[in-house]
Amino acid sequence: MNEEYQDIFTTTTCPTQQQLLDYVQGRLTGEALHEVELHLADCEMCSEAVEGLSAFEQKEQIPVWLRQMKLQMLRNLRTGKRRKHQITYFTQLGIIVIVILFILLAAFWTYHFISNK
Repeated sequence: MNEEYQDIFTTTTCPTQQQLLDYVQGRLTGEALHEVELHLADCEMCSEAVEGLSAFEQKEQIPVWLRQMKLQMLRNLRTGKRRKHQITYFTQLGIIVIVILFILLAAFWTYHFISNK
């Protein structure tokens, strides 16, 4: 995966995505459960993420949905980047065509005035 699309949880002290999913699905026990709960008490972003994930009735489907959303987001980002490149390309092409037309027009007028004298 391209570096510019890295997951935000890889550079923070927040629990990993898998740990949050395990917490929501009730798979954490002991010290891991305690650490996540302590973190949730201090981190508003993770608390809201857990709150949102807890709203799903089919918690076992959450990883599938997250993968699908992540893939769709990456597709959208790549499509947007491709469109920016296309716009830049066509803008540059348009400028080049206009410059060539001005050069041809200048050459025509120069030739026309020299040949008429």
